Amino acid sequence: MTHPQHPADLLFGSNLVAVVTPMRPGGAIDEPGLADLVDHLLATGCDGIAVGATTGESPTLTEAEAAKLVGAVAGRSQGRARVVAGIATADTAAGVRRARAAEAAGADALLLSCPYYSRPPQRGVVAHCSAVADATELPVMLYDVPARTGIAMEAPTLMELSAHPRIRAVKDAKGDLFEAMSVMSGTPLAYYCGIDELNLAYLACGATGVLSVVGNVAADRNAELIRAVRGGDLASAKAIQRSLLPLVDAVMRTSQGAVTSKAALAELGIIPHATVRLPLVESPPHDLERLRQALAAVAAPA
Repeated sequence: MTHPQHPADLLFGSNLVAVVTPMRPGGAIDEPGLADLVDHLLATGCDGIAVGATTGESPTLTEAEAAKLVGAVAGRSQGRARVVAGIATADTAAGVRRARAAEAAGADALLLSCPYYSRPPQRGVVAHCSAVADATELPVMLYDVPARTGIAMEAPTLMELSAHPRIRAVKDAKGDLFEAMSVMSGTPLAYYCGIDELNLAYLACGATGVLSVVGNVAADRNAELIRAVRGGDLASAKAIQRSLLPLVDAVMRTSQGAVTSKAALAELGIIPHATVRLPLVESPPHDLERLRQALAAVAAPA
């Protein structure tokens, strides 16, 4: 049985994963580990890979490392998933540089947040996002994550930015479902849930897909969830979401997602190390035990 495809699927995918950046002890990027991780994501139904975003430890990546990661993922995926480059910066000029470097490295799209820390007015947000979107030919997914940037993209701002020909989607990590529905109803923007705890809620309210941290280890279950909602099978969608609750809780509510998703991938043998760069630190033993229990619960037959 086929389910309807959304136009944004072709630009960004529907079952996106905010991929971690595998690292060796000491913090160097683990390129073989990254290749294995991309293979794992493709095998489990991921059709969009967000590279060098928050879960990829973007604040610790140099511009050269960020571009190299995009090139490595694009080279490994060979068109089997859309490669979405995270380009969060505090500085518009740096955002433009990173956007152009990502395009040159083979990115299919950009993931663009508000400038962090400086907390510009909304007209500054519009100017920043427009300048970065103007810098390349790539489609842009806005990333609305006020808990990290210190400022939200307000609904009028999103509506204004939707007129830009390359701004095509929103990753919503704000959690205001009514606002999301309002923007979806008043613009052509495709919405992607950026809060794993609310994936079903967003999909049921009209979101095109998810951009998931938990998808590092459960992209197959997210794919099932999206298919169920698109197919109108709410009962199955609810059952899938319920089955994921222990894992979502362990990954998203014990520590930072980059830390816990790396720990989960290492537990499963998909990457060799759970190394993170300071100021992040690896999961303590009690969080690891909770994570192991959650992984076992999700793997157990229903």
